[in-house]
Amino acid sequence: MVELIKKKRDGKELTPEEITEIIDGFVSGNIPDYQISAFMMAVYFNGMTGAETACLTDRMMRSGDLIDLSEIPGIKVDKHSTGGVGDKTTLILAPLVAAAGVPVAKMSGRGLGHTGGTLDKMESIEGLSVDMTREEFIKKIQKHNIAICGQNQTLVPADKQLYALRDVTGTVDNISLIASSIMSKKLACGADAIVIDIKVGNGAYMKTIEQAERLAEVLKDIGQQMGREVRAVISSMYEPLGMTVGNALEVEEAIATLQGKGPKDLTDLCMELGSHMLVLGKVASDKEVAIKKMKQLIDSGAAYNKFKELVGMQGGDVSQIDHPGLLPQSEYQFEYKASKSGYLHEVNALKIGLASVKLGAGRETKDSIIDHGAGIRLYKKVGDHVEEGETLARLYSNDKGNFDTAVDFLKDAYVINPNTLRKMPLILKTIL
Repeated sequence: MVELIKKKRDGKELTPEEITEIIDGFVSGNIPDYQISAFMMAVYFNGMTGAETACLTDRMMRSGDLIDLSEIPGIKVDKHSTGGVGDKTTLILAPLVAAAGVPVAKMSGRGLGHTGGTLDKMESIEGLSVDMTREEFIKKIQKHNIAICGQNQTLVPADKQLYALRDVTGTVDNISLIASSIMSKKLACGADAIVIDIKVGNGAYMKTIEQAERLAEVLKDIGQQMGREVRAVISSMYEPLGMTVGNALEVEEAIATLQGKGPKDLTDLCMELGSHMLVLGKVASDKEVAIKKMKQLIDSGAAYNKFKELVGMQGGDVSQIDHPGLLPQSEYQFEYKASKSGYLHEVNALKIGLASVKLGAGRETKDSIIDHGAGIRLYKKVGDHVEEGETLARLYSNDKGNFDTAVDFLKDAYVINPNTLRKMPLILKTIL
């Protein structure tokens, strides 16, 4: 392993056999965390070729069980986000798309650094379990057209172990590691087509549109080699998505969105991503038809009812969906107010995300315990006018001592200027 670390450190290309040796050795426990950490840092600085990335994806995918969804009728469409602050789109899209008739077989991850994780949000709901066997996963999709699971010991264990290490070794934002992580999960879960939401901005791992386009190309290339259709939407993550950051808070906002009462940016992104899922799933002929269908499913209550069905069949307390006030709450609150009047020129997503972590809503180490009630409720978006003393955000935590550190991040997150500004669009580019 030392020689393989040196080889990648020196910028040389690894063979398929060498990549197999690394991944299999790590999963079996024969290669320790510190050596894999060194290897990932070498990859971070030197990158991987297309062949290496495809091989890494394939080996990670085959590190556990492969789920064959061929017995489930219809085209199985998956969706993935590269991670953002306030991104609860899976909680909305999965039931919405399933209600439209497209089977949704979703494997999701946990929070990484300043970004939230779908599984952590779902586990805000009392009793809900994201752990299931392959057979249970397939049965749930057959019966309910939807299931959301975590990466247990039999499904892509290599990615689960690497995912946790990347978070605490500063190696998250590397295109090859991101692409192999995304596609290994999607391919192992048997999706026929995949829609990827690639975030760009200070709150994302992709800092420029050019980086996002490169990631989209790598993802599409892997998909093509594996016989899957991949579409990518590049969306802005310069400010948090929606008006909440945190786990139970985001579940509450997802519920409101499924009821047609969600914030505009979150709703618009779900319509964009969902339209591609419906077209790929062959239940809509084009984007306009797909959006009309999704709006009807929200207006009729079918999408909301499908979410309740999902929660119930995975063991969750459905009463918390009907009454979101029963979701986990924090003992303490703090109002962060505007220091002057003017227009919001920045609500820095990264700083807001880091503040949320300090409140207890995210992980600083892979063993950190999540406080499901902690987080931030936002009251203003970029471009909005604010008055001095007006509440910009409400902070929630079960530890009063967390507020001081979180407020320090918020002071850097908000920029107020006297002049108006032209706001950046939410959807930056679509790559079909």
